[in-house]
Amino acid sequence: MESQMGLAHFWGQGDLVTHTTAVILALLSLASWSVIVSKLMSLWRASRLQERALSGFWNADSLPEALEGLRRDDVSGVFSGLALTGAHAAQAHQQNAARGIGAGVNASEFVTRAMRSHIVNTQARNERGLTFLASVGSTAPFIGLFGTVWGIYHALVSLSGATQVVLDKVAGPVGEALIMTAAGLFVAIPAVLAYNAFTRANRLVAVQLDGFAHDLHAYLTTGVRVGGNANLVSLDAARGNRQG
Repeated sequence: MESQMGLAHFWGQGDLVTHTTAVILALLSLASWSVIVSKLMSLWRASRLQERALSGFWNADSLPEALEGLRRDDVSGVFSGLALTGAHAAQAHQQNAARGIGAGVNASEFVTRAMRSHIVNTQARNERGLTFLASVGSTAPFIGLFGTVWGIYHALVSLSGATQVVLDKVAGPVGEALIMTAAGLFVAIPAVLAYNAFTRANRLVAVQLDGFAHDLHAYLTTGVRVGGNANLVSLDAARGNRQG
């Protein structure tokens, strides 16, 4: 009897509900690991080139060159998208300062609105998939527990017609049914750990993006980078050169 106990025996003795629960857990595990691997690769690529990309941006000789270098080096598009948004907003305000969307709005406020909107969209994009991981982490243990309860119920029903029930006939099915609880934890624990890790990583990115946004805003509105040395030609100087 003992040789027949195990996962294969539990699957063979299970019914539609048990099989469906196991398939759901397997699909949740596969989907959560897909999200985990995808976000890990994205974070690794972004962190590997981020410092070089920002350094190249601030040490460029001109704004167009800085934007092109940042777009090339920032594979995540987080910082390059913000820089392009800010630069386009500053240019649009300069061209429409006396009419249209630029009328009555100073350059600082106009650039701030554009960059803030981009930051919000970027944060929403970075958080994509985290809700799914949180849902898996919170529901998978209960799905596994449901499978266990149903497995025990199914095992006890199968023994209800026996005239004599000994401990080994009950312990085997109950032990097999507990596999579902273990499966639920196996699915939930990586999802919870990944959710916490990615949430922290996103907070760090948000802080770095906010700092870059402040420096970029100061440069686009005043022509000076606050808090660092930059080779970028000031906007006022560049405008004077174009006029000359």
